[in-house]
Amino acid sequence: MLIDTHVHLNAKQFNDSLQEVIERALENDVSKMIVVGYDPITNKKAIALAEQYDFIYATVGFHPTDAPKVTQKDKDLLLKQLTHKKVVGVGECGLDFYWDKEHIDTQIELFKWHIETSLRLDLPLSIHMRDASEATYNVLSEYKNLKGIMHCYSGSAEMAPLFLDLGMHISLGGPVTFNNGHKPKEVAKMVPLDKLLIETDAPYLSPHPFRGKQNEPSRVKLIAEEIARLKNLTYKEIANQTTKNALALFNIKE
Repeated sequence: MLIDTHVHLNAKQFNDSLQEVIERALENDVSKMIVVGYDPITNKKAIALAEQYDFIYATVGFHPTDAPKVTQKDKDLLLKQLTHKKVVGVGECGLDFYWDKEHIDTQIELFKWHIETSLRLDLPLSIHMRDASEATYNVLSEYKNLKGIMHCYSGSAEMAPLFLDLGMHISLGGPVTFNNGHKPKEVAKMVPLDKLLIETDAPYLSPHPFRGKQNEPSRVKLIAEEIARLKNLTYKEIANQTTKNALALFNIKE
């Protein structure tokens, strides 16, 4: 009934608890999970998990903070991985000026490579954007026929329609449940239902009341419940619509 559209079950934090974490997710209405890679090691592991579990799919890409390290050999391998039948998207990719203000041009160049690859292969993007809303929009606006996710959207409610107009979906995670999460709460209220997705970004950004603890995909239910409250809808309505949106965007057949 729920799809966690961005989870890092391929992160080392889950090495000793993966099976229990997966079982808890399935017990909490999570029917599918998109495991997101962000470097050569986690890309390979995302695909391995997708091969192991019917209900897991993968996306592969390079995190913007790794941009200076990405080689042509890495790109060539990624292009092969993107042809895998369980790989449903390009990324995590994007721009991050919080952790790295030094290599902005390199980040932008790699981001454009991801965008052009997604357009050529007709796969959605999974976009990371931190302290770089305007720059991310400026890069994306150079292209037409985009599709993808503004993952764990942290931009303003005022900018959200600009990304929607480019063809992107808005995905919300744990911060929408925070008591001081004013921005994501405003975004949740205004994003059209057919453009809304939910995610955990686990093991990061655990929702209230687990803030500060290691996150896991079972908690995507708390995010759906909070968005339902904010939009004056039922949990079931949010669950059904966000699942429908994810299946269509990632071209996953039920």
